[in-house]
Amino acid sequence: MASRRQTASRNIAGEGRSALALSAESYLRAAADALRARPALATLGGLALATGLGLSLIGGGGDNSGPSTVETLELPLPIIEAQPTGEFPAPAADAAAATDVPTENELLNDSTVGDHWKLVEVRSGQTLERIFRDQGLSPRLLHQLVNHDEHTRRLTRIRPGDEFAFELDETFGFTTLRAEFDEEHWLFVDHDENGLSTRIESRALDRRVVEANGVIATSLFNAAKAAGMSDNMTMRLANIFGWDIDFAMDIRAGDRFSLVYEEIWRDGEFLRDGPILAARFVNQGEAFEAVRFDAGNGYDYFAPDGRPMRKAFLRAPLNFTRVTSNFNPRRFHPITQQIRPHNGTDYGAPTGTPVWAAGDGRVIRSAYNNANGNYVFIQHGNNIVTRYLHLHQRRVSVGDRVRQGQTIGTVGMTGMATGPHLHYEFLVNGAHRNPRTVDLPDADPLPPELMETFLAQGRPLLAKLDQLDGDTGVMLAQRDVADCDGEEASC
Repeated sequence: MASRRQTASRNIAGEGRSALALSAESYLRAAADALRARPALATLGGLALATGLGLSLIGGGGDNSGPSTVETLELPLPIIEAQPTGEFPAPAADAAAATDVPTENELLNDSTVGDHWKLVEVRSGQTLERIFRDQGLSPRLLHQLVNHDEHTRRLTRIRPGDEFAFELDETFGFTTLRAEFDEEHWLFVDHDENGLSTRIESRALDRRVVEANGVIATSLFNAAKAAGMSDNMTMRLANIFGWDIDFAMDIRAGDRFSLVYEEIWRDGEFLRDGPILAARFVNQGEAFEAVRFDAGNGYDYFAPDGRPMRKAFLRAPLNFTRVTSNFNPRRFHPITQQIRPHNGTDYGAPTGTPVWAAGDGRVIRSAYNNANGNYVFIQHGNNIVTRYLHLHQRRVSVGDRVRQGQTIGTVGMTGMATGPHLHYEFLVNGAHRNPRTVDLPDADPLPPELMETFLAQGRPLLAKLDQLDGDTGVMLAQRDVADCDGEEASC
């Protein structure tokens, strides 16, 4: 049996037998044995022998300290590669984590794991080919592995900090590769006598329940930041109450919020924010509460009495902007210099800001004219029409069905506009209504058979919100209600 590490050899007369590179004398004996076995090669062997003797006697270019020595060059074991096996079974997604696979800490610290597993962290500028070569694995194996299926093809996109774990068996060679598939799953590539196969395994995540609260003083974002919340979590909070509160105009100093949400941790490190479990927002003295619950169609948010927070219409069709002009039946138009009705609300926002459909419906107009610029009209149920004017881009066409929250265009200043903004109108039975004050129809409440489960889940969370509101150490916060240059700043 071949030893773990083999010495370098020279092929004598085309035979597979190797001679150890030791000294000139041992080299001569080995060569003579080979030539006796093949007399026909005596002439060629003698020439090679003479050349070798001459080089060994010449030595190191005039150095008379004695004949030079020949160092032994050690080579690694031959690489065991995966062989093509035709069709492979489809990878199975196992919901439970593999119990026999070591974690990062086990790989690094647990002596019982053995020497077969090795953890490799990708360095800047490193390639997957270099990583395989460093592990003594061939380019052929890498090619077979990354082209095995749609899962392994993702391995070609590596980034600094990614981790790979290799299992290398002393006899068989490469047996398993573990790589990150996504935040919650590992990808394993196994190699055995049948070839390559892949599997997906769950990763252990730690979900930690945390709380945050604040009282508004300057801006909601500042308050949330002081409470330790990310901007993304602040947006989620606003989206929950966006059907009841216009965060562009309704926020006042003294408004407050509290919420209970999850943080996702993995291997002792913060990974990302999880979902909001329950939240309360007190706006101008009126409290709005929401609890996360799955009624059978995925998680959504419901008021304590089971009514969905999601209304049939959004109060405002874009997020966190300033109102540059309110609904006004006798408004002085900045361009025409005439008193004429302003039948909607103008939301100032940077060009390109997404504009959403306020509710489900069908696009009945999508066009351009000199007054409205790019505009979109949507027909909803209950004889309601919403209008969106001065768009930079239109992303829907006449006849399209749209869902609430779908991007239908972007903010612009086309048509009769003096600055980038959205002009938004809300019509009921053909009559204009103030979009900021019109009563919006509610969605259907939870069915009675789900209320008991919903209340059982919601009561402890609402009790936690009560505790947070009673905390005397609340941070200060509040929305910055900034005016533009006056109503004349937009159409």
